[in-house]
Amino acid sequence: MPGSPDSDDLFATTPFRAGAPKSEFPRSEINPLAAYQIVHDELMLDGVSRMNLATFCTTWVEDQVRRLMNESLDKNIVDKDEYPQTAELESRCTRMLADLWHSPDPAGTRGTSTTGSSEAAMLGGLAAKFRWRARGGRGTPNFVCGPVQVCWEKFARYFDVEIRQVPLRGDRLTLHPDDIAAHCDENTIMVVPTFGQTFTGLFEDVAGISRALDELQDRTGLDIPIHVDAASGGFLAPFTAPDLVWDFRLPRVKSINASGHKTGLAPLGVGWAIWREAADLPDELVFNVDYLGGNMATFNLNFSRPGGQVITSYYGFIRLGRDGYDRVQSAAYSVAQYLATGIQKFGLFELIHDGDPLRGIAAVSWRLTGEQTFNLYDLSDRLRTRGWLVAAYPLPADRQDESIMRVLVRHGFSHDMADLLLADMGRALDQLDKHPPSSSLTREESGGFTHSATAEVSTAELRRRVEQAVRH
Repeated sequence: MPGSPDSDDLFATTPFRAGAPKSEFPRSEINPLAAYQIVHDELMLDGVSRMNLATFCTTWVEDQVRRLMNESLDKNIVDKDEYPQTAELESRCTRMLADLWHSPDPAGTRGTSTTGSSEAAMLGGLAAKFRWRARGGRGTPNFVCGPVQVCWEKFARYFDVEIRQVPLRGDRLTLHPDDIAAHCDENTIMVVPTFGQTFTGLFEDVAGISRALDELQDRTGLDIPIHVDAASGGFLAPFTAPDLVWDFRLPRVKSINASGHKTGLAPLGVGWAIWREAADLPDELVFNVDYLGGNMATFNLNFSRPGGQVITSYYGFIRLGRDGYDRVQSAAYSVAQYLATGIQKFGLFELIHDGDPLRGIAAVSWRLTGEQTFNLYDLSDRLRTRGWLVAAYPLPADRQDESIMRVLVRHGFSHDMADLLLADMGRALDQLDKHPPSSSLTREESGGFTHSATAEVSTAELRRRVEQAVRH
């Protein structure tokens, strides 16, 4: 009978006669096919990840990676006694990265996988705080940086460290070496250059910042280390700009974080923290877990987590090697440069980053020039109608009156896809010219994730509350 509970048409069965549960925990169980179809259909409303040109994260992987992820679904990476070979693959990866980033002792230094570069960044910051304390540091520690990803603001907030963000002055979009000295003191635990800036894609001058800190030490005796946030650049420059010095070749660089699930080409959920030498990670941060009848060091903020991302990272390292990574990453830069040339030909934009591997990651960023009848948020909105998610957003503090757009060129974004995007940009610009908006969109109306976040309670307000509590 049509509509009966025994109907062989899935959409005529009981679970589809009402909407999916949305607030209360459901009482009754349903057929797994029905549960799958409900979730599957709702997810159709998500964007297509490979057309999301705002995300840094991997959106294309080989079938072998999918197979390994499926085979590793039940492996808990912290259980090193039950899954010793997964632990071994993690150790191999950390040694390979220490070698890639020129650690003086790749086999003997310390490193770990994490759930992403944000966790890895916080581990680098905690190590710097503990080293500062061991040197006799007192009071409130601080670190110096330029425009950073929100994880650093979280680190400062969660671990009671003052963040000293150098304002963007003049035409500067990055932290400059001559900005450093004025912001450092005896409580500065580290300087954090960003090697692949979230906002523009540009590299900050790590070698220049290191020289500035050398000069500061010569004048004042302050010996301030560097932690490099190489979330994106750490898996690019070693292959596409090998002579660019930013890593452990600089003795002042004590730790590096990078994201395996960005330009490391691994699936979502893996980052890496590597220290220059074993002594740069204080023992106070190390715990031991059972491992083949003995113990193995662990130093993560998370405990239980899946092992598949590390396993597939190792697959990628041995699958591609240096030569393969060189070819894959160089191809991404080639597409970025092609895209930059096409964007410039529209005659409406000024390029900020054109995909030059010596200047930044495989990305293109630009601003609108001249007097136009539309803004970049309008353009972003028009591109969204064709499925493209292209971020438009204001620059960081002290330049927030300027808006820019950015495209991240990831593995899988091809020359042909760049042609499709340029064609859609051309059509969008023609439409905006013929039918200018009566009122342009604002940042809030446009939407789009830009890898930033706003604290519920501002840093200034938090300091006021702390000072008030101290006085009382």
